[in-house]
Amino acid sequence: MEQYDSLIVGGGIAGLQAAIQLGRYEHRVLVIDAGYGRSTLCKSYHNLLGWPDGVSGEELRRLGRLQAEKLGVSFVKDEVVQAVNKGKPGDGFELWGKSGMGYEAPTLLLATGLLDRIPELPKLKDCLGLTVYVCPDCDGYEIKSKQTIVMGSGDSGAGMALTLSSRTDRLTYVNHQQRAVSSELLAKLKEKRITYVAEDILEVMAETNGLFRGIVLANGERIGAERGFIAFGGNEVKSDLARQLGAERMENRHIVTDARSKMTSVPFVWAAGDVGVHAEQVTIAMGEGAQAAIWINKALLMLKEEANIHRVVVRS
Repeated sequence: MEQYDSLIVGGGIAGLQAAIQLGRYEHRVLVIDAGYGRSTLCKSYHNLLGWPDGVSGEELRRLGRLQAEKLGVSFVKDEVVQAVNKGKPGDGFELWGKSGMGYEAPTLLLATGLLDRIPELPKLKDCLGLTVYVCPDCDGYEIKSKQTIVMGSGDSGAGMALTLSSRTDRLTYVNHQQRAVSSELLAKLKEKRITYVAEDILEVMAETNGLFRGIVLANGERIGAERGFIAFGGNEVKSDLARQLGAERMENRHIVTDARSKMTSVPFVWAAGDVGVHAEQVTIAMGEGAQAAIWINKALLMLKEEANIHRVVVRS
């Protein structure tokens, strides 16, 4: 099993930024990436410094990987399914992938992110990040005064519609799968004059360039729109490796980290990006990745110094 200074699980935005930072410290770093996540689905991020016309998640990942590889960072495509703490703090960690390969390092960064629950509706994914959005903080601006459909389920979708009501007064909430909506939220939807439709969505209407045109309901009715948001609830927070290692998680399965260092409750295990407790924005994921890497470097320098002292004592 090849030994590294640091293992990064997840090759999304947080993982790549951490890899670049650690590469610049000249540590031996391996990024283990399953190759699929939120950033692979987003066709365009609109609120990033330096990208006023937007940039796709795939392009950011491509550029980030190239930058990291130039710094000596290694990459492998694998999905880690088992994490083992080898003993006392500093002894390191073993990770095992679906491939059967094992990976070992004294420090570990979990940048595994989360996956939104998105029903398999024809043409929906073609529009993600272009004209259909997930995050109201990132892309609420994009629907200003536009006819917008919130495609969601139950209270999650109702909550999203209400959040977006300050951006446009031309909102429709379609409760796909007709999950229960609380009477309080229904009253607020009515108060905000948000059209409420309890009907399954058959498909999304969209042009080949990802331009959202509306939806077709299961009953055949068509509802036209210029923009869309999704809020189906039940997103998968990919924090099972943290659970295996005994790291503290919140009730919603997001990993709890130290605000200053991004270290988890398990020494020498860090977490950054959407798997942690934050606003789920790409800019914050970048910052957390760099922040974690700075403290991983401090830990590695400390471990190497302790190892040198031990060697001196043994020789004497």
